[in-house]
Amino acid sequence: MAKFPKTVNRFCPFCNKKTEQKVALMPTGIKGGALKHGSLKRARRRGLNRGFGNQGRRSRPPVKQYKRKTKTTTKKVLIYTCTECGKSINAKKGIRTAKLLVE
Repeated sequence: MAKFPKTVNRFCPFCNKKTEQKVALMPTGIKGGALKHGSLKRARRRGLNRGFGNQGRRSRPPVKQYKRKTKTTTKKVLIYTCTECGKSINAKKGIRTAKLLVE
């Protein structure tokens, strides 16, 4: 478990000086980009799911799939919001932890 203070003195690139900044967690569930990972339009852009026939697939029985071990934690990303100009900056690296508290 990682703990962070509610406010931190950091350099603000917009104000060009050290200011007090509020610390918050990046909300989860935000999708990046207009195309979803499993969309057909995205597959077409990658040159897949196009044309006729089976495209060389399904000509032999499928290979047995292996079970992939999933990660137990998620990456948490911090957002720093400047109290003077109100602009926010994301932390450069996310922290892989089960629980992250901003106190």
